Amino acid sequence: MLKAVALAKQYAGPNGALSVLSGVDLTLAPGEAAAITGPSGSGKSTLLYILGALEPPTSGTVTLDGQDPYILGARDLADFRNRHVGFVFQDHCLLPQLSVLENVLVPSLVASGRKPGTGSEDEQLARALVDQVGLTSRIDHRPGALSGGERQRVAIARALIRRPTLVLCDEPTGNLDADTAEMVAAVLLDLHRRHETILILVTHSPGLAARVPIRFTLNRGALVRVTP
Repeated sequence: MLKAVALAKQYAGPNGALSVLSGVDLTLAPGEAAAITGPSGSGKSTLLYILGALEPPTSGTVTLDGQDPYILGARDLADFRNRHVGFVFQDHCLLPQLSVLENVLVPSLVASGRKPGTGSEDEQLARALVDQVGLTSRIDHRPGALSGGERQRVAIARALIRRPTLVLCDEPTGNLDADTAEMVAAVLLDLHRRHETILILVTHSPGLAARVPIRFTLNRGALVRVTP
């Protein structure tokens, strides 16, 4: 369960504090998916980073499966994020020197501090995820040999390698043409259903938001549920 209560975020500015988020409440259970839309600069990405334990709120609390990550020390916080949260960004952020399989395995390598042996549980899961995103025939290719849609599908597989509770996507189709965006969205939502994650999508795309059952808009710091 993801639960955010009374989240607020302020930044210091030359004319005083700039309020980005104010009184944001959000609760999602495993298997639920939500889309967050809103104008540029409204705080959507900031909210995503707070929920993903990347940036602390000024006030309020976030808990994931009952754990408040912001009470943890730096090392434990990094471990929590690696284990419990998967990220998919607008830019796929793949490592160009690594193959598809190796890129998917990166979070596991960070967690273990060593390369898993051939046939390890992590490698088996990575191969299964690559198959689920339809890239088995490209598993040994490097990002430079992939299309934009293929790279983003690798990023989706990578986000799931640690079996996270929460998957956060910041404009996951923002750099793609319409047909490729549709295909990537279908893969993302299919894997969400298969793995029963909590999925949150930040997007400017009305089409992508419409595919998600729970929808919010963020404007002037307030998160408001949109009635379908």
